[in-house]
This record gives sequence, C-alpha cells and structure tokens, in this order.
Amino acid sequence: MDNLFGDLRLGHLRLAPRGTRRRTRATAFQAAAFQAAAEYTGRWGWAVAAGAPDGPHRGAPHPDGPPADGRPGPASAVLLPTGRAFDVLDVPEQAGLQALVRLERMGTQVGPVLAPPTGRLQFLVAAGAARRLPDLLYRMGWDDAALDLACHGEGGHVAAPPTVLAGLGPVRWLRRPTRDNAGCPPEARLLLGTLAYACHRSRERSSEPAWLAS
Repeated sequence: MDNLFGDLRLGHLRLAPRGTRRRTRATAFQAAAFQAAAEYTGRWGWAVAAGAPDGPHRGAPHPDGPPADGRPGPASAVLLPTGRAFDVLDVPEQAGLQALVRLERMGTQVGPVLAPPTGRLQFLVAAGAARRLPDLLYRMGWDDAALDLACHGEGGHVAAPPTVLAGLGPVRWLRRPTRDNAGCPPEARLLLGTLAYACHRSRERSSEPAWLAS
C-alpha cells in the first residue's frame, strides 16, 4: 500500500482520506441546496434563509440571518421563513398521516406537506393562521382540548429539503409543492378540524392501557 497525493491505494481500490470524503459530501449538499433554493425562490416565490438545522430544541431550525442572495451559505440548512407566503400547521406524524388520508378522501385540496425526521408532519397553509389559531380552535370546539398541534407563523422557520438534521436524517416532502398550491396554500380552517380530531384521537389512544388499545 502506498500513499499518492493524499489518496490511499489498496490494489485496484482507491480510498480518499476521511477529510476529503467530508468535503465531497459538503460540496454535494451545497449543490443540492443551491438547486433547491433556486426552485423555492424562482419557481414558487418563497423566501429562503440560511442557518443551522438544529436550534435550542433538537431538530428545530435556527436561522443565521437573512440570505444575501436567496441561497444558503456553506454547511447550512435550507430554511423557509413562515408568516410570509404561508404558515405551517405542525402535528405528530401518525395523526398527520391519518388526517391526510381523510382529507384527500373527502376531496379537500391539501397544500405542500413537509416530513422532517422528528416524528412530525408540517402542513403549509395560508399565512395568518398562527395569529388566528386560538379563535379557529374555539369556533371548532377544540379550544379546551389538550392537542399536540402547533402553528408556525411570523418570525418562524421550517427546514426544507435537502436539509439533514444531525443524528436524525433528511427532511423530505410528503406532498410536494405544485403550481396550484405553492402560491396559494389552503386556508387553515379547511384542514384544522380534521387535524385536531386526529391529534385528539391519537392522544386518547396513547393514554389507553395497552390491553384496551389493542
């Protein structure tokens, strides 16, 4: 085995040093991030911010600051600011999947849906939902229920593909943005009742004794 210009050769197998492989992965991520940012800004009209994928809470995006040119910087996550083109309803993954199936069976137009590797689903809805959420839940009779349901609005961010959350995995689209829903996501009230019910039922099942839940 000999060392040639920093590469290790073993027979016909050529192995790059670990640092080189890390740089290659970082370069590949940057290329994918630039391409995604161009799609988000140019095709869908969304703002894009750069930042670290992990904030104070594991898996929470943390922006570094406003992007200089709509592209993420080196070794950064691709973040979509909420409260501008859309807000985001954030629910547990299992409840979100059940609600999604029901909504689509009813013919409800669901917008883009993000699936971060944190056991959550994030439904993009029309901006302003976070501000109106307490009133919407009150009108639907869910104001007194203990729901694992949050809404990200003005001042918030969500991580978007190809971001990878350290130790967890990649963020992906469960329902990709389209020409019809990216610029005009659905009103939160159209999804909220079904999402709230699914969250409520999921919480009830998790609190039942194992023999009863089965």
